[in-house]
Amino acid sequence: MKLHELKPAEGSNKDRSRVGRGPASGNGKTSGRGHKGQNARSGGGVRPGFEGGQNPIYKRLPKRGFTNPTRKEFAIVNVELLNRFEAGTEVTPELLLQEGVISKRKEGIKILGNGSLDKELTVKANKFSASAAQAIEAAGGKTEVI
Repeated sequence: MKLHELKPAEGSNKDRSRVGRGPASGNGKTSGRGHKGQNARSGGGVRPGFEGGQNPIYKRLPKRGFTNPTRKEFAIVNVELLNRFEAGTEVTPELLLQEGVISKRKEGIKILGNGSLDKELTVKANKFSASAAQAIEAAGGKTEVI
C-alpha cells in the first residue's frame, strides 16, 4: 500500500447534486423547489423554529429559573491540590496559573477544603471556604484575601 494507491471507501464520497441543469438530471426546471409558494422564491423560507403558525414549542413550554447577569465565576482550587508546592511557598493566582492548577483566572480564585494539606504554605486568593482556611492554618500556613 502506497500513498498514491489510497482511495476512499466505496460509496463514501458522493458527488454534490447540481440543480437546475436540465430535465435529465431529475432536478431541472424548478430545481427541486416545486411550483411557487414561499419556499420556491429566492430568499424564501421560514425562520428556524417556525411551525406554520402553530404555537411553537419554545412558547408552549413553561419558562423556569433565572440567570443572574452579575454572577461571578471563580476558578476553584481544592486544598489537596496545594500539596504539589514546596513547604514555605507563597501560593499566588499567578503561580497557580503557571503550574497548570487552574486554566483561567476568571473573576478570581476560590480555595475549597476538599482533601488534606500537609505543608506550611502562604495562600493568596480572592475567597476561602471556612474548611479550607481551617485546613491551611492547621498545617501551619497563612491565608490572605486579595
